Order: sequence, then structure tokens, then C-alpha cells
Amino acid sequence: MSSVVITGASRGIGRFAAQYLAIHPSHTHMVLLNRRTPVGLVDELRATGVDVSVIRVDLSSVRSVAQATDEAADAVRSGRIPPIRTLVCNAGVQHTTALTETVDGLEETFAVNVLANHLLLSGLRAHLTSQARVVVTVSDTHFGDLRHNLGMVSGPRWRPVETLARVGAFPNAGSVRAGRTAYSTSKLAAIHLVHEHARRFPDGPTVLAFNPGFVPGTDLARDADALSRFAMRRVMPALTLTPLATSPARAGRLLADAASGATAAPSGAYIDRDRAAPSSPESYDPGREHQAWAAIETLIAEACNRPAASDPPRT
Repeated sequence: MSSVVITGASRGIGRFAAQYLAIHPSHTHMVLLNRRTPVGLVDELRATGVDVSVIRVDLSSVRSVAQATDEAADAVRSGRIPPIRTLVCNAGVQHTTALTETVDGLEETFAVNVLANHLLLSGLRAHLTSQARVVVTVSDTHFGDLRHNLGMVSGPRWRPVETLARVGAFPNAGSVRAGRTAYSTSKLAAIHLVHEHARRFPDGPTVLAFNPGFVPGTDLARDADALSRFAMRRVMPALTLTPLATSPARAGRLLADAASGATAAPSGAYIDRDRAAPSSPESYDPGREHQAWAAIETLIAEACNRPAASDPPRT
């Protein structure tokens, strides 16, 4: 008996992934971390025979994520949910500027796509089974080239985490370009953290970065202008008939395969849709990864008004 904890399951690829994971024979309990209770999805999952719990969380608020993490940990300790075999950090945001500020005074793209994932993994590590897999949804936009982003998303521009986590980290911060740069940079940061988690904890869990490819038809572009939203939802889905794009249903299945172990990969790997592959050359930087970890721990501690976590030995 084991449980799945998943963010971003109410729509898009996360919803399809949750449906696939619910029928995996080792999973008996699904824990949805969501801003609101997705009633329809809860009913669908329970119809497969699994138990379902919903923990309310605002992933843009560090304190809210910390409280949700504590609630999930308490549920495991008390036996209300089985030990966690699968943690899927799938939720993500992309804004049209780099100026969206959270209640903690942080830039929201970085807060949701990076800080929330790190806090969930760090807080739940002790409650994962020995064979647990953790999957963080990332993006091939972190390569920053035409082949991977089709010219639609600006490539990453690395800065110290203390800068990236605040609004206005990029030139012309109120522009669409800056918003997209914030997105690709946050996905690069997420891959850095996957590497660092795998390096610091070689005995488990298996921590993976998953790239679904370009997935039109989801709500990731919900904050874009009307023309861009129309193109993403009505025009670009035709690209899923080509190798250039992935449908939400297929991306959800691939995410479930990465999370369940159907796609084999060692801890720290980057899964490009259905196989392990190298991430960008820039994404392999142990020094940067170590610095990012320390800075993120400090940001989380400041937001939660608590001491920063101790820095364990690196192997």
C-alpha cells in the first residue's frame, strides 16, 4: 500500500497523469495538493477504487506550501494515508511579465516553479518509501535554442537566486519577453535542484526532471493576450500530429510513466518525454546548484520566519 502526492492535477497533463497513476497497482491513495477541491477529478479517481484526499494549498505562498507539507507529513505519521511512493511536482505558471509578486514579496514564476517543489520534496523526504520516485515537471525551453523552443520562449538568463526570486530580475521586466525568460530560467533552476537533491541523497529517493515537450491545449498560457490564448488552444494543437508537439493526454501518460518507473532513469536524470536524455550543457553546474540550494533554503526560512535548514554533507 502506498500513496501518490501530486500538484497541478486539476487540469492539463497533471489531470491525465493522475488518472493513469490511480490505476497503478501499487497505489491505493491519491493526495491532491490543490488550491480548490477538484470535485470532478476526485469523483473520477475514486471510481477507479483508490482513496482520495485533497490538501488545499496556494503554491505561490511559501507559508501555505509549508503548511500543506506538514499536513501531508502528519497524515502519513498518523496512518491516515500510506507512505508516499510517488511525489509529482507538476504545477507550474508562466506570466506575461516578470512583475507578478507573491504575498512573500517574491516573483511568482520562481516561487511556484522552484521554491514550492523544493519545499515539498525537502519536507516529505522522510515520509517517502525506500523505492520512492519524485518527478518535477520542467521544460525544454531551458535549452534556449530554436530547436527546443520553436522561437516562442526566450532562453534562460541566469542570475543569483536572490535576484531571480524577486520581481524585475530581467530587462524590460514588464514585457512578454521578460515573462518568458523568467519561465525558462525557472525551469533551468528546477533542473539544478533535481541534480542537487540527487547528489545530496544518493540513497534515495529517485529524483527526476521530466520534460513533456511543447504541449499546446493546456492552460499554461492562460495569462497571455487573447490572440496567443486562441492560438495555443485552437491552432497549435494541430502540431500534436507532428513530432513538434505533444498532446495533453500523451504528455500526461508520459509523466505517469516517469513517476511510476515505467520509464527507467537514474536519480538526477532528465527524462525527455519517454526516455532519459541529457539536459542542456548549462544545466550541469555543481557549483551553481550548491549555491542555488543554499539561497533557496534561506528564502524559504525568511518567508516562514524560521532558521534555515542545516547544510548536509554533499557526496
